[in-house]
Amino acid sequence: MQPYTAHLDTFARDHLPPPELQPEFLFTLPELQFPPRMNCAGDLLDRWVASGQGDRLCLQAPGGVRWTYADLQDKANRIAHVLVHDMHLVPGNRVLLRAPNNPMLAACWFAVMKVGGIAVATMPLLRAKELKQVIDKAEVSHALCDHVLADELRTAQGQCPALRHVRHFHDDSADGLEAAMARHPAWFDNVETAADDTCIIAFTSGTTGQPKGTMHFHRDVMATCACWPPHVLKAAPDDVFIGSPPLAFTFGLGGLLLFPMSIGASTVLLEKASPPVLLQAIREFGATVLFTAPTSYRAMAPEAQRLRLAAPHGGTLRKCVSAGEALPAATRTLWAEATGIEMIDGIGATEMLHIFISADEEHALPGATGTVVPGYQACVMDDNGQPVPAGVIGKLAVKGPTGCRYLADERQRQYVKDGWNYTGDAYVLDAEGYFHYQSRTDDMIVSAGYNIAAPEVEDALLLHPAVAECAVIGVPDDERGQIVKAFVVLRDQRIPDAELVQELQAFVKRSIAPYKYPRAIEFRDVLPRTETGKLQRFKLKAALV
Repeated sequence: MQPYTAHLDTFARDHLPPPELQPEFLFTLPELQFPPRMNCAGDLLDRWVASGQGDRLCLQAPGGVRWTYADLQDKANRIAHVLVHDMHLVPGNRVLLRAPNNPMLAACWFAVMKVGGIAVATMPLLRAKELKQVIDKAEVSHALCDHVLADELRTAQGQCPALRHVRHFHDDSADGLEAAMARHPAWFDNVETAADDTCIIAFTSGTTGQPKGTMHFHRDVMATCACWPPHVLKAAPDDVFIGSPPLAFTFGLGGLLLFPMSIGASTVLLEKASPPVLLQAIREFGATVLFTAPTSYRAMAPEAQRLRLAAPHGGTLRKCVSAGEALPAATRTLWAEATGIEMIDGIGATEMLHIFISADEEHALPGATGTVVPGYQACVMDDNGQPVPAGVIGKLAVKGPTGCRYLADERQRQYVKDGWNYTGDAYVLDAEGYFHYQSRTDDMIVSAGYNIAAPEVEDALLLHPAVAECAVIGVPDDERGQIVKAFVVLRDQRIPDAELVQELQAFVKRSIAPYKYPRAIEFRDVLPRTETGKLQRFKLKAALV
């Protein structure tokens, strides 16, 4: 007997990795005992209206936009009708979502959940060539797109015959999504999806240059809300969330939509969230919980101190979450000195959907990512898949209620082994159960027989007052195999000359073991990063070839 699915279009189920290549899934917490049928839109949105709390503030945006939970439900239900009746969507169809962070994007996401579709959210900066790759890989048939980003999608659509149904929002024309919404009622009966029906295909943000589609179920969405947020973040219904990661990035989807709505809190969505804009928005909206990347925290720290954003100094901000890339100890200290707030660090992955190792403010340990999040298990493994002793560098492996299911991708075999998800990170586990990040496993530098972790050298450089940003890689060397090379972005007042190179090298030698110092330093105006702020070391390496 075939398992129940609401999907009439069975593309996602047909393209799941075979069972033997999927990770082991754990449902050890009582809150992870999900019913066989569930639609995450009901749990995250509709239940607040059904329980009489529809007037709770849900979404805010610049320009005076304030939506309650009832407002969001109204919009999502109308869009759901447009998808089904005007755009002829059937459950299981893939829907490309393309917009900067704004309330209409959130409404479109929930509409796709309600109709049993599969949301394929894309980063706003993707060009037509990259959009075509996503559309082709996921066989996308429908799209909802903010009209400000229409051009690249229109170009991609011309090369993608499978993409037949496109609507634009923030479009005043008769063909716009809003005009179509106005013709439909504000009620909608959600499709009764299975807990293990795919509801999102999240594409990796490209630190390796080769994005992959990761498939997650309705139960996965709710599992992420049941693990890290209540046990580590510990936010409250009256909190106001804000941040920079795009909703197309699972760090942003969780931190700015799923997690606040799972507790009835509100969130601020910013179409542009550069550090200056983010600082002003925190003050304007009275934000209390901030999600952004280490680079942004470092850039914001001086002004954050002057603006007195934090609750201890008269502001509202009380919780700050860092993820997306490793948090340097220097950045943690800088932010704590500026605001009085101890950051909540964490490591997650698109393949795992969200954070699985972290620590709250009380248990934060500088230089450590944290401990394993309740609901998950984690180990540091050797090359043979055996746990290594405390203090030994190895490969991070994790399992829990979420895990990697690549969409038709041979790299599934590399990510999942013996039921474990191998994240591609090198870690050390200490005697107290804290996990210490070393590097990406393919970023470990081996120089004259020494293993050197690039982030450790970066941490040392960042302590120097002249350094605004830096990136470290290994480059080939005839004598040593590899040497450490640093790419450094300077603060405005320093001149990039040979004297400064020597000064930085000496500074690193005084901070960490001298053999780890960068034997080559190149000054840059900017460093290559993904739209989510992750450093793209592979681009620095490629430039040397």
